Amino acid sequence: MRKMIAAGNWKMNTTLEEGKLLIKNILDGLMENPPRQQAGELEVIFGVPYITLPMASTMVKENPQVHIAAQNCYNKEKGAYTGEISVDMIKSTGAEYVIIGHSERREYFNENADMLAQKVDLTLSRELIPIFCCGEKLEIREAGNHFDVVKQQIEGSLFHLDADAMKKVVIAYEPIWAIGTGVTASPGQAQEMHAHIRRLLVNKFGKELADDISILYGGSVNAKNANELFLQPDVDGGLVGGASLKADDFITIINSF
Repeated sequence: MRKMIAAGNWKMNTTLEEGKLLIKNILDGLMENPPRQQAGELEVIFGVPYITLPMASTMVKENPQVHIAAQNCYNKEKGAYTGEISVDMIKSTGAEYVIIGHSERREYFNENADMLAQKVDLTLSRELIPIFCCGEKLEIREAGNHFDVVKQQIEGSLFHLDADAMKKVVIAYEPIWAIGTGVTASPGQAQEMHAHIRRLLVNKFGKELADDISILYGGSVNAKNANELFLQPDVDGGLVGGASLKADDFITIINSF
């Protein structure tokens, strides 16, 4: 059975001390108000800046339900790539997840399907778990091409994988028009796209595997709308931006399942 996941993407926010305090406050809040689900059923993930990875991994070590993600990796193993971070560097910090293909990486850094496929492969080769992001711009949705675009993104970067590799991937659907805008896809819109993604997986890998893959929704998820989104049958949790930087809000989101 697929896992429920509440993942926070901190993006380029928090100093080292700010990150330490935020993690402490969330962990303390979860001690006071623990999720109904156990580790293995529900996972909490902090997608923190690179400077915070080692500290964060140490801080959550005693809680089997909480894990750490890097927000990106480079598509080469090592070499003269000043300023980049490799999967081996990420692995050495104790992190377990890597966010790959976020719309901001695609748009601002021109990351294409081949590059993202390479990142997925490297991540899996180090036994890290990719959180693969996909989603459409507003003009694409308005033109009615959103299903085709998400299909192309998934096929272009994931469908070279065999079944054993694919079952380790988490997918996050993030409509770009809803990221950081305060506009959220309706629960029906989210469910419609998540069901579409799962059908793609069924057609490629079979129903059993597709039913085991967690598909997250990202796009202005907050403490007020999380419960309604997470009630949708194919929405297995959220990749949360701004609300994950507020301890009380993120705890509420975690307890929205």
